[in-house]
Amino acid sequence: MPGYRAVLFDLDGTLLDSALDFYWVIDKMLADRNLPAVDRASFRQYVSDGARAMICNAFSLKTHAPETEPLLTEFLNLYQQNLMIEAQLFTGLDTTLNQLEQHGIPWGIVTNKPERFCHTIIEKLGFSDRCATLVCPEHVKQRKPDPESLLLACQQVQCEPSEALYLGDHQRDIEAGRRAGMTTVACSWGYLHSSDDPASWGADHIIADTRELGALLN
Repeated sequence: MPGYRAVLFDLDGTLLDSALDFYWVIDKMLADRNLPAVDRASFRQYVSDGARAMICNAFSLKTHAPETEPLLTEFLNLYQQNLMIEAQLFTGLDTTLNQLEQHGIPWGIVTNKPERFCHTIIEKLGFSDRCATLVCPEHVKQRKPDPESLLLACQQVQCEPSEALYLGDHQRDIEAGRRAGMTTVACSWGYLHSSDDPASWGADHIIADTRELGALLN
């Protein structure tokens, strides 16, 4: 592997296909109100924008509409109660993690997802003893695209940012990685809007398939 001393991943849309859980939750909420299931292709684009954006898309609401707040609370509670009911790693990434471990290269997760969800997800994936670092918004003053969380992760795995690789599926991931001085990889298999252009993000590499990651690391 070409000199990387650590590999760090964004979570949703990069390492984990968490949209599968969000589909389940939002479809249940819609069904409880006798509303049709969400259009998954459209809804998927909003996963990286957070729970409020997903609610507004599914229920055709404006961001600050009064009806949004109770729906948001219900969504988050239902999601927490059903974490990993459908979600799974993107195909091939567990093999990549195994290869990193075999080479003695620590890997970790740097995410804007709240800590209360992440610990359960990590446990259910069986990553509690495998993931070398997990940095959530609660651990830093500024979340991505600020580089603080990535710099903290590098400190925790004891490597210089210039020796680490960061993978993400959103422009803020690439911006954070670049500002931290890391090698960045834009993962276009993630939750991109139809208008997104990863080529404009300034990533060092763009990969469209998880199988390309193995070649990049080797």
